[in-house]
Amino acid sequence: MAEPLKNQFGTEVPATIAAMIGAVHPAFPAKRFETDCLIGYDKRELMPRGRHIADMMYRHLPPKFPQALGILLASAEQPVTRQVAPGMAGFLFMPHLFFVSQYGLAHFEPSMQAQHALTQRFTAEFSIRPFLQHHPQQTLRRLSQWTQDPSEQVRRLVSEGSRPRLPWAPRLAAFQTDPRPVLQLLEQLRDDTSLYVRRSVANNLNDIGKDNPDMLMDTARRWLLGASTEREWIVRHALRWAVKQGNSEALHALGYGAKPLVVIESVQILPPRAGIGGAVNVAFIVRNKDESAQDLLIDLQVHYVKANGSRSAKVFKLRRLQLEGHDAVRLRKTVALSDLTTRKHYPGLHRVDALVNGIAMPLGQFELH
Repeated sequence: MAEPLKNQFGTEVPATIAAMIGAVHPAFPAKRFETDCLIGYDKRELMPRGRHIADMMYRHLPPKFPQALGILLASAEQPVTRQVAPGMAGFLFMPHLFFVSQYGLAHFEPSMQAQHALTQRFTAEFSIRPFLQHHPQQTLRRLSQWTQDPSEQVRRLVSEGSRPRLPWAPRLAAFQTDPRPVLQLLEQLRDDTSLYVRRSVANNLNDIGKDNPDMLMDTARRWLLGASTEREWIVRHALRWAVKQGNSEALHALGYGAKPLVVIESVQILPPRAGIGGAVNVAFIVRNKDESAQDLLIDLQVHYVKANGSRSAKVFKLRRLQLEGHDAVRLRKTVALSDLTTRKHYPGLHRVDALVNGIAMPLGQFELH
């Protein structure tokens, strides 16, 4: 199992932040700050560690928010002189953003300016959400302005921070009920020049579709009219959850609405009995029974056994292709059976299907022990 991300946000982080603050605010009690940050630190997960450090910032910085925020922003300009885990330098500024979201709600303008600056170091997608909840109209107006910002990190913040179902964050219930304000933002970003932003737009639309499938489909059909290759990619990515659910409208919008005239051949599921931590290799042939070419979307579906003995399906993407008349294609997938933070495996029979244009075609099963 992969090392928890929190371990890379280790005890060196408070010391690094303290040194950066002390460089611009010599009165900062760096040692007391470090000591207070490390109380209960080992027991906290990644995000709670960031929030705890933010609380200690509030305790040890000057009591007036604008002054404290100014010190933090100035400290962010200091070079990082201490060793930080590879790839984690940006995370140093996660506590700064939690400081803004936890203590800056009564100071809208400086908080917005701070998030605009800090999101170019570490994403403000989490810190912006309390402002969307407490100051929705003001924040939406600001996000609309930011859709034209030169920084792709700022433009991505618009779409990522407004996701109704952002992972690791409380849901934005108001936008789950009525996502129209979010869609107005996404309309301004649908042809963004940055793939980083376009991917976020697609993820936001995917979120919207889980609560408002009709609104997602209306948007998808409209965006596909005269769409560029880049916008077509956004729509395909936005419809991925709907496609996994076998949504006929989503499949039709992507050109896979027709019932496939295919047959499954030469199925192999090996080994037929595997242990937790191992892997199973699935291979099969899809043959076109028709004389004409068919557009096919082929996925693999595994019905995992849950702790209570019921099953939950997981879909793995395989291929999109045009299969010529009477032609065939062989597909393979290795299914890893190691426990993850997002999935724990349980013994029992696991059924396996091929999904061809959303239609399940049984392949067989394997036993996990």
